Formats: sequence, structure tokens, C-alpha cells
Amino acid sequence: MVEANTTAAVQCYLDELAGDTPAEPVVRALLGRAVRRLNQLCATLLYRHYPRLTRPPLNLQSNELLGAVVERLLKALREARPASVREFFALAAQHMRWELNDLARSLDEQPDMVAVDGLVPAPPGSDSGLSSECRRIIAVIDTLPPEEREVFDLVRLQGMTQVEAAAVLGVAARTVKRRLDRGLLLLAERLSDLRPSDTRPETP
Repeated sequence: MVEANTTAAVQCYLDELAGDTPAEPVVRALLGRAVRRLNQLCATLLYRHYPRLTRPPLNLQSNELLGAVVERLLKALREARPASVREFFALAAQHMRWELNDLARSLDEQPDMVAVDGLVPAPPGSDSGLSSECRRIIAVIDTLPPEEREVFDLVRLQGMTQVEAAAVLGVAARTVKRRLDRGLLLLAERLSDLRPSDTRPETP
């Protein structure tokens, strides 16, 4: 019920934003109403897909990510006018990924840190933890057709259930399942070379 109320309220603010109402107050009210769901999406993306950023030296917390994303959205919504709840949360998710990828790149570019007690170089892996394979997977996800990418983002990256994703997209849950299955199939085909080779002997 709370999620349904949030969806309805967010849509009302988006409708206001499309009219002649001054944008700044509406944008702030919109983000204030959506902050709980935005925080949930930030936590899901951060802890499931970028756990390295939560450890030293960055020690990123979901509320810190949320603050950065809200700043990004305040700027983006000066010009962007998402017409639906679906478009709004897609925009928010895009800025979450951009913020996390920027932080990951900044860690990659840092020189190896030195341990203060023994002046010993930090062990390899003191970066974002994103391997070349992970970067390629992220790039391939972005090449999925729009509908499949949108469902994959909501369900697999943002942690929504298929029913919740269906409510956001305004489609049936079976449609979400069909798009997700199709997206997973495309990913499997495009990333087939990343599968471990089958070393079992052939059956006579």
C-alpha cells in the first residue's frame, strides 16, 4: 500500500512538473516523497553490485550515495521532464550507476596506498574490485533492447520483485517475466565466451 501511495504521489509531482508550476519547489517535493524508495535502490545497487566501495579506503554508505544522487537529480530535473514514474526511476537509476562508476574509476586511478605502520604497499585489489569481465558485463547490459534493459535494471540491479517492477512499468507481471527471460537469454548469448569451458570427457 505504501509503495502504491508513493507511486501515485510521485506521478502527481511529475504532472505538476510538466505544467507551469515553478520547477524547484516541485522537484524538491518530488525527491522528498521518493526518498525512501531511492534510498532502497541506492542500498541495493551499492551492497549487491559495488561492495568494494563500502570498504576502506572509501567506506561508502548508502545514505552518502543517496545524497550524491539527489544532488545529481536536482541538476538533471532542471531540464529533464520524466512523464511517468517509470521514467523517473529509470533516470534515478542511471544517475546511481554513473555515481558508482565514477567512484569506482577514481579508486582505480589512485596509486597504491602504503600501510602506515610498516610502510608496506597495500595488497593488490585496493581498487574498486571491478574486473575487466565485470566492466564488459555492465557494457553488454547497456546494449540490451530498451524494454529488456529496463526490466533487468529494475529486477536484477535495483532488487525489485517482478510484481513491483510490473507496477512501476504499468504492465502485467508475466510481461516483466517474459522481458527478463529474453534479456537473460541475450546476455547469455553475448557473454557466452565467459562461461567456464566444459572439461568433462565426451560420452562415448
